[in-house]
Amino acid sequence: MITLYTAATPNGWKASITLEELALPYTLHTLDMSVQEQKEPWFLKINPNGRIPAIMDDDFAVFESGAIMMYLADKTGKLMPTDAKGRSTVVQWLMFQMGGVGPMMGQANVFFRYFPEKIQPVIDRYQREALRLFGVLDSHLAHHEYLAGDYSIADIANWSWVHSYAWSGLNIDGLDHLGRWLKLVGERDAVKRGRDVPVPRDTVIDEKKFVERARTLLA
Repeated sequence: MITLYTAATPNGWKASITLEELALPYTLHTLDMSVQEQKEPWFLKINPNGRIPAIMDDDFAVFESGAIMMYLADKTGKLMPTDAKGRSTVVQWLMFQMGGVGPMMGQANVFFRYFPEKIQPVIDRYQREALRLFGVLDSHLAHHEYLAGDYSIADIANWSWVHSYAWSGLNIDGLDHLGRWLKLVGERDAVKRGRDVPVPRDTVIDEKKFVERARTLLA
C-alpha cells in the first residue's frame, strides 16, 4: 500500500494527481508545514531533504516530486512511453518544469506574496522569467495537443504549477494555446480529484493568515 505524505502545494499536487490518474490506492498523510512537521526526525527518515511530497510504497521510500511521478509511471507502465525517444521527450518536459517553471514561479510566489519587503526588481525578474517559460509552453502547444505526444506525467507536472499563475501575480493573456491546454488538462476527472488533495480547491482560505504562516517558513 502506498502512503502519500503531502500538503496543498503544486509539488504535492503533482504526486496526488499522478496517483489519481493511475487509479492507485493510497493512504493520505497531510503534513502541517506551519509547525515544521516535515522537519521532524520520523519524516526525515523518509525524505532526508525535509520537503513534500514523499511516498512510502510498502517499505520503499521515494522523495522528490518528479522522482515520485517517474516511479509511479514505471510501476504501472502508464503515463510514460517505454521507447527511448518517447520516454526522453516526456522526461525533457518534466525537467523543464522542475528546473524552470517550478523554481521561477516559486520565487515569484516568495517575493510577490510572502516576503515582507516588496523588492520590485526581484519580483519583476522572477515574474518575467516565469512568463518567458509560459511562452515556451505556448509556442510548443501551438503544434501539440499535449506536451510530449500522449497525455503524460509531463503534462501533470507543468499543469500543477502553471494553473496557479495568478498566485504568482501573473496572467496568461495572449497565450491562447497555453490556456487551451490548461483547460484541457484541468477538466480531467483525475486531475480534479488530485488537485483537491489534501483540501478541496474551493476551500475558503484566510489569505492573510496563509501568508503569515508561509513567512514563518522563510526564517
